[in-house]
Formats: sequence, C-alpha cells, structure tokens
Amino acid sequence: MSPSGNVILTEADAAVYMNFMKSHSCYDAIPTSCKLVIFDTKLQVRKAFYALVANGLRAAPLWDSKLQRFVGMLTITDFINILHCYYRSPMVRMTELQYHVYLKCSDHILISISPEASLFDAIYSLLKYKIHRLPVMDPESGNVLHILTHKRILNIAIYLHHFFLLFFFMSAFPKPAFMGRQIQELGIGTFRNIATVQQTATLYEALAIFVERRVSALPVVDEQGKVVSLYSRFDVINLAAQKSYNNLDMPMQEVIRRRSSFVEGVIKCYPYETLETIIDRIVNAEVHRLVLVDRADVVKGIISLSDLLQAMVLTPAGIDALLS
Repeated sequence: MSPSGNVILTEADAAVYMNFMKSHSCYDAIPTSCKLVIFDTKLQVRKAFYALVANGLRAAPLWDSKLQRFVGMLTITDFINILHCYYRSPMVRMTELQYHVYLKCSDHILISISPEASLFDAIYSLLKYKIHRLPVMDPESGNVLHILTHKRILNIAIYLHHFFLLFFFMSAFPKPAFMGRQIQELGIGTFRNIATVQQTATLYEALAIFVERRVSALPVVDEQGKVVSLYSRFDVINLAAQKSYNNLDMPMQEVIRRRSSFVEGVIKCYPYETLETIIDRIVNAEVHRLVLVDRADVVKGIISLSDLLQAMVLTPAGIDALLS
C-alpha cells in the first residue's frame, strides 16, 4: 500500500511508465508550435483576465520590465482570491481589479523547471506544490519556453500506453494487468471529505470553498447529494468575460445556467469500472477529472489527472507528492 492507502501497481507494469518519465526530459514534451502569452506586471488585473479569456488560457507568466526577469504566474486562482477577498455586495464595485498584477504576485515564488529536467521531476513538482502550470525556463536566457500541465504529461503517458497495447497485440502478449483492475480496487482518487456545493448555495460560497479547500472543481449537488453539474476554477474566468463578477450572490443554479456552453461538463464514472476505462474517458472527453458516483448518482469521490499521475508514476517510486 502507498502512504495514502492506494494499492501500488505491480512493479513490472508500473515500471514502464515510471522509467519512461525518468528517461525523457521536459524538452521532449514541448510541442513544435504553441502559443505563449506573457503579461507585464504593470498590466491591470481586469485587463489581464480579459486577455486570458480572449486567448482561451488559464494562466500566464508575469514579466517585470524593471527587474528584467519573470517574477510569477497569474492564474485563475488569483482571480478567485481577489473576488473572495474584496467582494461586498452587488452595490459595491471592486476597484481592486484596477490594480497592477504586480501587487497580486509580489509575494509569490515562481516555481519553474529546466528543459533538461526529467518528466518525472516535472510531475513531482506539479503535485508537490499543488500547481497546475509549470513553466519550463531556459537556465541561460531565463526565457519561458513552455508551460507544462498535468494533461500534457498524461497525454504522453497515454501515447506510451497505446504504443504498448499495440506492441502487446502484435506480439500476442496480454496488456498490462493493472489496466483491467477496478478503480475501487486500485484506490486511485479521493474518496473522503469530498468538497461539493449545493445548487442553492451562492457563487460567493462556492468561491469560499475553492479558497479554503484548495480544490480545482466542485460537484454541484441537489438536496439528496446527487451530482447535477460540475463547477471548476476555469468556469470562474467566465465571470470576467461576462463582466458579472460584481454579483456573486447568484445561486449556483443560475450560475450554471448562465455560463458558456464551451465548458467542462460533469463526466461521471463508477467504482466498478476499470482503470483503462477511466483513462480513456478522461482523454476522449478532454476533461481534467471524473466524478465518482454510485448507481443513484450520489457523489462518492473524485478522480483527477493528479491522482492518475501519482498512481502511475510517483507511487511506484515510493513517493507520495500529494501528501508532502
């Protein structure tokens, strides 16, 4: 058993993923072409978040022109913290959104990684520091080359997985045994003290849960605890696009109704489903997590990209970054 109580995957099977991540560098994960948006610290918070929305981004590196270096990352978490801290009522305008982004990141430490570092090290940093964006920085120039995410790294692991399935098929060998085991047996995910929000609760109450629990998404449930929707941190950025952040007293039912249709929906899974089914569903739906439910759709857990990377890569190495 791992320190978190999860079942450790068989040594031979799990070693495939762990060794792959250790033998490949962050540079290998950088795509040939990608978009990188950088904000100057003198940019207003309000304009910065509008720019995130316009470019479909969740975070951006912050450049200090006076210091001539990168000093932090502006993320959706910053937007949530600002709204939660300064919101009073629909009648009181939040002037704090006019501040420069520098004032919101001056106490942050920029966590980054070298392109020569292994993907294993990148996974460890993402999970240890509980971040979702890891800048890959050139140690000589100090330039940001790319922003690594859980999803990017997991897609590489999935590519490896399908390669091995093809190899096993062509060679008449069985696929890795742990892929056919039930998710409840493997114990991958969070199953206790799940953060949820009632559909009758206000948006401000949901933001408070984001801040206090440090979760990335909240299952929205009815009075019986059945999941009716999913509200993620990324959904919050739509408040900037719709300019509706001055009314956080709306019930979650209304918030869900108003949000854009191009959002991550609630994709469910069941305890008896296999790890292979879970991974395929996450990849095909292009979501960051699944809500684990029973047959009555009552929330029983969350399975995230972090959980999968921990179980498939770090746990076999005897490391539990989620608890560190």
